[in-house]
Amino acid sequence: MMRGVPGARDAGQDRQGTKSGILLRLRRFVEDRRGVGAIEFAIVAPLLMMAYISAFEITIGFTFSRKVSRAASTVSDLLTQNGSTNAAVLDTMKDVTKSVIAPFPQAEGYTLKITGVAIDADGKATVAWSRDQNKGKPYVKGTAVVLPSSIEGAKSLFFVRTELAVPHKILLVAPNLSSHLNEITLSKTSYFGLRQGSAIACADC
Repeated sequence: MMRGVPGARDAGQDRQGTKSGILLRLRRFVEDRRGVGAIEFAIVAPLLMMAYISAFEITIGFTFSRKVSRAASTVSDLLTQNGSTNAAVLDTMKDVTKSVIAPFPQAEGYTLKITGVAIDADGKATVAWSRDQNKGKPYVKGTAVVLPSSIEGAKSLFFVRTELAVPHKILLVAPNLSSHLNEITLSKTSYFGLRQGSAIACADC
């Protein structure tokens, strides 16, 4: 009858013991819940911060957009209260938009185009005069104007069209991105009809 070799049996027992020790440590590692809260917080916290900052940026964007719309409407409203205007008055409208947009800055690169639109008895709309923020004439007198559906078909009327576009920088979400990615342009075009009379004259426009 042969007997087992003691050395071989001891080696097998050592390997089995080592394997059992590894499995025991692995089981303890899996069952150990210490630090789970910290790991979960580390994962969730950046997402919560991004959601909060994005909501803040969206709120700021909507507020700024409303101010741009109000500024364009204010210019048209002011100019349609009189039957005449001039280049000096039109040049002050950029200060009006700046005041309405405050406390947001009227950033460099903004555009302001004010146009007198005359509509004849046949319903044809043309440019009577125009002025921009640089004291220029953005549209040639007599150029045809495409009216919005809300006033399309009107006859023998005079409107003031104000086009305002202001760049808005998104600073918090992506401060290190290029200017093409962290800047949007908020714009508004408003039409206001003349209150009294048949046209708004601008001799030096």
